[in-house]
Amino acid sequence: MPARLAPLAAALALASAAVVGCGAGPADADAGIAPRPTTDRFDAARAFAEVRRQVELGPRPAGSAASRRLAARLRGVLPRGRFEAVPGGLRNVVGRLPARGRGAREKAVVVAAHYDTKDLPGFVGANDGASGTATVVELARALARRPAPAHRPEIRFVLFDGEEAPGGAESFLAGGLRGSRAYLAAHRREIGRVIVVDFVGDRNLSLPREEGSDRRLWQELRAAAARVGVGAVFPPLRRGEIHDDHTPFARAGIPAIDLIDFEYPHFHTPEDTLDKVSARSLDAVGEALVELLSGFGAGAAGGAGG
Repeated sequence: MPARLAPLAAALALASAAVVGCGAGPADADAGIAPRPTTDRFDAARAFAEVRRQVELGPRPAGSAASRRLAARLRGVLPRGRFEAVPGGLRNVVGRLPARGRGAREKAVVVAAHYDTKDLPGFVGANDGASGTATVVELARALARRPAPAHRPEIRFVLFDGEEAPGGAESFLAGGLRGSRAYLAAHRREIGRVIVVDFVGDRNLSLPREEGSDRRLWQELRAAAARVGVGAVFPPLRRGEIHDDHTPFARAGIPAIDLIDFEYPHFHTPEDTLDKVSARSLDAVGEALVELLSGFGAGAAGGAGG
């Protein structure tokens, strides 16, 4: 996952442990500190079920049989889903909602997550991988169900393969971000804004703006979150830059933001399991993004932000 030294000692200590006991019942799934949204357009229960389905596949490193099975299913649930090749035999999963009205004159909005997991023994990536992927999938469903607006730019839902750097990679930036770098290379001129959804399921969710995220787009997200009652999840704070799937786009001059709670204590350990994920956290992020994306092309204004 993003560039930070993993808690290697903890990972090694737990590497041989079987991934058991990571189930979460309905009551457990609802636990968390995120406020309840004032809107109900994003199906948090279904998003949580999507996280569960991914975790039940076990580890899903890029190129593995489990990852390819997951990609085939994800293609079937995204609107107009298809694969796009990534060098090294990998593949991004891409869906879209077409532009409407004046939105056809705008560049596409990309909403993305990564669906691969770090290649570590016993690592099932409930938050790091599955939560972002589930949020993007359910967001696509929520927007597809809503009455089509008169004006909307094309919205693309992209699930990146190969975000995690493989073993032996010299650095995360050089060896990881394979799917996002490939997508940028193929579509640079078509993209207007990028929203990356990563660690968004943990129970103590807090999403300050990391300094690699576009300030104006983050302000619009915070304003949207406030309108649906979940502004507390996006505090007016900043933290240092994090290298993640938004980084290639930001460095290419495309406004891009990264939704990531990088204080998540189970980063790259086998303890990143389903019981650490909260449906309330998924709901807060999902409703904020539905609100944000529903305003694109409709003249919605931004708000105050960090």
